[in-house]
Amino acid sequence: MQIELKGRNVAPPEELRSHLERRLRKVARQVSDLARLEVEVHEQRNRRVADRYVVDAVLYLKGVTLRASDASADLTHAVNLVVDELARQVKRRREKVRRRRERALTVSSLEPAPIETPRPSRGVLLAF
Repeated sequence: MQIELKGRNVAPPEELRSHLERRLRKVARQVSDLARLEVEVHEQRNRRVADRYVVDAVLYLKGVTLRASDASADLTHAVNLVVDELARQVKRRREKVRRRRERALTVSSLEPAPIETPRPSRGVLLAF
């Protein structure tokens, strides 16, 4: 999985990248190597907002795009919340695909009953 870390109004520290990669190991095992994750970190500079750091993540998979966003007063806590939300979404997506695949296999494995065609009766001709 390719991870792209961007910062808006704040430069993301290198420790954040290593923390993000460590937390995303479980998710990376469940998705394709071609998956791309974009994480954007920005800071809200408003004294009245307690949750200053906002982390947005977009995970591009084959056929689906998963998004997660969270805010917290601590940057690493916001990253943890986003990673947990992405892990939940990936798990739900995998289960959905697995159920569909199993359902398709069970439906295709059932053989349809042979269709009996009515044979014309001998000797009696009905005309309407």
